[in-house]
Amino acid sequence: MMQVCLNGSRGAADGARVPMSPGAMADSAADAVLAGATDVHVHPKSPCGQDTLSPRAVSATLTEIRSRVSVPVGVTTGAWAEPDPVLRLEHVRGWTVLPDHASVNWHEPGAEELAALLIELGVGVEAGVWSGTDGAARFAASALAPRVLRVLAEVTDTDPDTAEDTAHTLLADLGGSPHGRPVLLHGEDGGTWPVLRLAGRLGLATRIGLEDTLSLPTGERAVSNAELVRAGLAQTRPFQGRGELRDQPPPDPQTKTHTPGGAHSSNKIHSSTPFP
Repeated sequence: MMQVCLNGSRGAADGARVPMSPGAMADSAADAVLAGATDVHVHPKSPCGQDTLSPRAVSATLTEIRSRVSVPVGVTTGAWAEPDPVLRLEHVRGWTVLPDHASVNWHEPGAEELAALLIELGVGVEAGVWSGTDGAARFAASALAPRVLRVLAEVTDTDPDTAEDTAHTLLADLGGSPHGRPVLLHGEDGGTWPVLRLAGRLGLATRIGLEDTLSLPTGERAVSNAELVRAGLAQTRPFQGRGELRDQPPPDPQTKTHTPGGAHSSNKIHSSTPFP
C-alpha cells in the first residue's frame, strides 16, 4: 500500500505546489492515484488555510476528492486542528460526510474517546503512534487497539542519519504488528526517504506526499504529489511482494469502514499501481 499525504499542516508559505482548496486537493489526489497511490490522507483547510475539523470543510474536501478518485480517503483529527478534546468530538459528531478513515494520534488528550466515536460512526481509525512520545505504551494498553484499521507509525526524527534507527526503536516499542493490526511506517522531512526505504525492506505499508516532504530523494524540489508517489514507488518496488506492500491483513470484523454511497462514476481515477 502506498498512501499519498496531500498537504498536511503546510500552507501557502510552502509554495503553490501544496494543495489548499478542495478543488486543488482533488486534482492532486487524482494525479497521485494515476501515479500509483492506493489511498489518500488529507488535511481539510479553513478559508485562511489552517487545518480544520469543521463539518463544512470536511464535507467539501471529501466530496471533491471522491468525485475524482475511487480509492479510500482519510482525514486528520490532529489536536492542532482543534486543541479542545470536547470540541474535537463535537466537530466529528457534526460531520455530514464521513471519511473512509481518520488518523488519531494516541499521545494526544482525548484520543481514546475520539477513536471510540469514529468506530461507532463506522470510520476506520489509523492509530497514530509517534516516536518520542508515550503513544506506543498507551496504544498497547488500549481496549480499542484490536479494532483500529491500522497503526500509523510516525517517525518524527528528521535527521536522515538517525531516522532509520529511530524507526527501528518505534517498531520495537510497538512490538511488530500490535494486536494483529497492519502497520504503515513513514517519516517526515529529512527522515522521509530513509524511513520509506526501510518500510519497503520490511514489507510494511508506507506513504509519501507533500505533507511529509517537499523534496525528491535526489534533494530536488518536488513539483507535485504525483511526482513524489512515482519516486516513492521506485524506491519500494525492489521489495514488492513482501508483507503489507501487497497483502495487508483484513480489517477487524468489528471495525466498520465507511463506503461512499453510489456507483463509481466514469470520471473517477482508479489506482494503476501493482500494490493493493
